[in-house]
Amino acid sequence: MADWLHRDLLTAAGREKVGGQVIQEWELSTVHRLYLSDGSSMICKIATSPFTGEAAVLRALNEHGAAVPHLHGYTLRPQALGMLMDDLGDPIRPPTTAEASAAARAVHAIAPMPTLPAFGQQTLARLPEQALAALDALHRQGRFLNTSTIEDLLRRLAAVAGRRADGAEQEPFGLCHGEFHPTSLHVSRNGCHLVDWAKAFTGPGLLDLATWFGTRTNPDPAQLNHLIRVYVATGGSPDAHSDRGGLPAAQWALGWHRLWAAWWFLTTAAAGHHQPHTDSHHAQVIHRQLHAAAQLLGAAPPAAVGSHLTSAG
Repeated sequence: MADWLHRDLLTAAGREKVGGQVIQEWELSTVHRLYLSDGSSMICKIATSPFTGEAAVLRALNEHGAAVPHLHGYTLRPQALGMLMDDLGDPIRPPTTAEASAAARAVHAIAPMPTLPAFGQQTLARLPEQALAALDALHRQGRFLNTSTIEDLLRRLAAVAGRRADGAEQEPFGLCHGEFHPTSLHVSRNGCHLVDWAKAFTGPGLLDLATWFGTRTNPDPAQLNHLIRVYVATGGSPDAHSDRGGLPAAQWALGWHRLWAAWWFLTTAAAGHHQPHTDSHHAQVIHRQLHAAAQLLGAAPPAAVGSHLTSAG
């Protein structure tokens, strides 16, 4: 698939490839650096469903003059997307907290795009039930069969989701990157650019800030509180500090981010975007995320609450 997408994109751009290298490869996408006959290079990203909407997001962001890669062209095929973008060069260092905060503030100031999924208060409140429906669909496919603990965590979360979703539409609310990680903020000699827009959505900007720390380590509200303070200091909405759903902002954001991530894995697996051989690994990831979400959002059994949370300070 990659070869003919490369060929289509380069032909449309009037360029000729003389070599290339894989920069990143994942189950659902691959990023290549293409070396061209004129001595220049470009980045080609190939993605499969559900990540085939990224070109539309990049094109809109280019029109806004956002600090993102310039999209030179793209091609859509059934269940596949190919994009040709500027080569920003290799990163020279990790981004700083100030750069992360400024990038997030700039994103959240852009008007929402009507074609993107939206996660407002009512939508967030439905995530546990939707995740349970996806898990049931996977069971009918003979997948994710030994997941009683995941079901229990989702039912506990469903019981509190309505009140914990309160305040989701407080500022900052709007365009969100969706994969706002240090690896997505590309710092090079060409400046600071935000890449990887495949999971962009409209929703609470605090979810982007929570995303910065990933889900592989224990949630740390104190760490996120610091990022929120810097975010506000760089011009982000002062309401980012406000409590939501009866919880401090950082605890609320970390809990909902982990629940959103578990929901995403389950719904995309049920839609056939993840192969059965990944189920065991994904079940472990989903359990870890839901366990943390239940603690943060007040849905865990009393004995478990706080057992894995870092102090908010």
